[in-house]
Amino acid sequence: MNAIFYISAAVAILATLKVITELNAVHALLYLIVSLLSVALIFYTLGAHFVAALEVIIYAGAIMVLFIFIIMMLNLGTQAVAQESEWLNRKMWTGPAILAAILLAELTFVLTRDHNLVIGVNTVEPKQVAMALFGPYILGVELASMLLLAGLVGAFHLGKHARAENILEDSLRVGSEVEARQLSANLQARQEL
Repeated sequence: MNAIFYISAAVAILATLKVITELNAVHALLYLIVSLLSVALIFYTLGAHFVAALEVIIYAGAIMVLFIFIIMMLNLGTQAVAQESEWLNRKMWTGPAILAAILLAELTFVLTRDHNLVIGVNTVEPKQVAMALFGPYILGVELASMLLLAGLVGAFHLGKHARAENILEDSLRVGSEVEARQLSANLQARQEL
């Protein structure tokens, strides 16, 4: 089990470094998902099965969907479509696929072995997690929720303005002068508000 812990830790560190150094947001999100899954496997090997499940469900699931939704809201028009078509190549998926394959091999090894092989002495029960989160760490939980809400509202407003400008650019390319004038007037009215 120590080997699985160290391999998962190495995968988490490599994936997190790629998240920090990656210039493309979608690539960084793929590496972030791999990093979160490896942290979940670390929790599982330490005996915190419930925390590992929460890591997968909440972070690798729900929050990643939220991030992808925000990136979709910040769609940049025709430039984004051209860039997205470039993303569908094998080179982009190679790094996350290799790291995810390592995690999958570790997970199958852990699940097929004896379940009493954990590094930690005690297992963490859901009640203990709830008491910790809503006891001494309630301020941290509430601050994190407010930070996520502020990020969502900010992304919505950024995407709203960027989308209006892209619609104006697209209508100018099509050649509809009436639509372009209407969109330009609407855009100026919104910016004045």
